[in-house]
Amino acid sequence: MSESTTWPGMQFGIFTVSDITEDPTNGTTPSEAEKIRNTITVAKHAEEVGLDVFALGEHHNPPFWSSSPTTTLAYIAAQTERLVLSTATTLITTNDPVKIAEDFAMLQHVSGGRVDLMLGRGNTGPVYPWFGKDIRQGLPLAIENYNLLHRLWREDVVDWEGQFRTPLQGFTSTPRPLDGVAPFVWHGSIRTPEIAEQAAYYGDGFFANNIFWPKEHYQRLIALYRQRYAHYGHGTPEQAIVGLGGQVYMSAKSQDAVSQFRPYFDNAPVYGHGPSLEDFSEMTPLTVGSPQQVIDRYAAMRDYYGDYQRQLFLIDHAGLPLKAVLEQLDILGGEVVPVLRKELAQNRPAQVPDAPTHAGLVMAAYGDAAPRQAVPGANRGDNLVGDSPYQDTPAPAGAAFGLGRKEA
Repeated sequence: MSESTTWPGMQFGIFTVSDITEDPTNGTTPSEAEKIRNTITVAKHAEEVGLDVFALGEHHNPPFWSSSPTTTLAYIAAQTERLVLSTATTLITTNDPVKIAEDFAMLQHVSGGRVDLMLGRGNTGPVYPWFGKDIRQGLPLAIENYNLLHRLWREDVVDWEGQFRTPLQGFTSTPRPLDGVAPFVWHGSIRTPEIAEQAAYYGDGFFANNIFWPKEHYQRLIALYRQRYAHYGHGTPEQAIVGLGGQVYMSAKSQDAVSQFRPYFDNAPVYGHGPSLEDFSEMTPLTVGSPQQVIDRYAAMRDYYGDYQRQLFLIDHAGLPLKAVLEQLDILGGEVVPVLRKELAQNRPAQVPDAPTHAGLVMAAYGDAAPRQAVPGANRGDNLVGDSPYQDTPAPAGAAFGLGRKEA
């Protein structure tokens, strides 16, 4: 067993989109080197204040710097002890599945199992031709590439042929996953039901961005994922593995938080010069106010989405300086997350799985001495039931159940 710590119930953490944005209050813009150093400082401080997860996005265009998340996460892993390191997006469409398999298995080994990843299609159109892909094939690429990635981690020798890359014959991805257990995969989506279906088909986790849309939008996606998770025989809808994003800015007095954050909101590259801060806060989960307001709003998330496993907050974008981000972390770790842990643990049904960790996956795989990999809540079985858009992309026997059994 390589991971020293597991967290019962939920995981709490932060994610960054790695933007380099001018501070609208003083007109200064950090250099790439400064922003990268600051992000590493933020990740280390997340562990110091008691958070569980740090997640990093992937981008290949300015004003973002994070083109190689695994490199950065490996560096952070060497300077932390228990922090789970994840991606906020790994581009399953434009990255080669073989390279993803190799990079994240290596990160598993060097981090002692403290790694998982979130797959996404990305929302930057030009990235597709930069990597020789066609954005019009985004969804088929996501489906086919993940089918291959899933097999590469679960079969020692892979024969494979698809539409978008050259075939593989007798290929072995190295290194093999740590302890014979693949990194846990979240499928991230802002608006695409097919991605919720994909997560359900494989019995993986589903992560809802939970930033740009009203709660009703994400309720539909999560409800679909839970329903289809049960449809494919992985467990009950309540046993599906759900993660949520969110965005906060806090100060002891709510009016101070609003006045401090307003210039950053008004000039943010993503939503600046659009709806007012007040309107956006009302329509989306963005919460700018006191720690208690954040506690109240996010404690209510399970009323909308059910019990879930991971809550990540965005606190560092739009040009916020490092000092402000570290102060936000202090409030999160000292005042908000401890209360949310208690409130979201109350009346949590026993059958709801804990947040996935490497140690938990190893226990699920080898607890009864059977040589198989499993995801929380997964049933044992080899045959899919019902219809799916993935039936045309055959998975190995048992793949949708995380068994990873090699075909004879």
